[in-house]
Amino acid sequence: MSAALGRAVFTGKLPLGPDALRPIDPLILSQTRTTFSLLVLLPTLVLAKGWQRIRLPARDVASCVILGTVGVAFSNYFYYLAIQRTNVAIAIIVQYTAPVWVLIYVVARRQQKLTVQKAAAVALAITGIALVINLFSSRGAFRLDRYGILAALLASFSFAFYNVAGHGILVRHDRWRVLVWTLLAATFFWLVINPPWKIVAAHYAPAQWLFLFVFSMISVLGAFSLYFLGLQHLEPTRAIIASCLEPVFSILLAALLLGEVLRPIQTVGIVFVLAAIVIVQRPDRSTSAQGLIVEPME
Repeated sequence: MSAALGRAVFTGKLPLGPDALRPIDPLILSQTRTTFSLLVLLPTLVLAKGWQRIRLPARDVASCVILGTVGVAFSNYFYYLAIQRTNVAIAIIVQYTAPVWVLIYVVARRQQKLTVQKAAAVALAITGIALVINLFSSRGAFRLDRYGILAALLASFSFAFYNVAGHGILVRHDRWRVLVWTLLAATFFWLVINPPWKIVAAHYAPAQWLFLFVFSMISVLGAFSLYFLGLQHLEPTRAIIASCLEPVFSILLAALLLGEVLRPIQTVGIVFVLAAIVIVQRPDRSTSAQGLIVEPME
């Protein structure tokens, strides 16, 4: 939903009023997503359960700080920067090479064996995404920008990092505690990079601020909490492949809500991604015999 909403705004199909003096910058979009979500989530948890609800040991607070900056803040900013300097297609396909980095990591750590099933699922998911976004189409006419490609690659590394690191922390703690601390870390990081007086000097219109608030509620507070819940019950490789449905649903919603055309080759890509989800969820013999590396927290 957030992808379709963002596309509608930036293509002019959802205008934000005549008072907007400048477009929304990738930095301010990344910053407000985490800040607004924190301002809603933190008082809600404290009022509902008290400060005990969000307390964490110092070691895990430090882990959440790293997760919030390197994982959340970096992946968000570099992803939107890649979209700005190239386009959505390149940004998505490069960022969604993250399953490869996760699989290489867990295999190198000997946490999983590189089975034919896992390798095939990753390859099928990436191929499906490439077809969905028309990567192989001669009509793509991609405007290759090396800084944009580098930003997308950095986003993919950050995306893979918070899947692996987030899974480890969520085994020990409730997802709401992890979410609030990662948002807190990302918020303070952005306050240092982009202090309030610079934000005020940008003179964003009231309609833009309203959009940024709604956008953050949909794309961060709702999406991250559900995704962290998934990480509690899935291995990092499986969780990140399931997240590959994001570009699939983005294109479907864009077709339904914005009238964008869905070509037959994109339908084939959707089938490939869904097939990858089914394959990776089926336990292979080595997994059945050894069990999961870390038991999920109920």
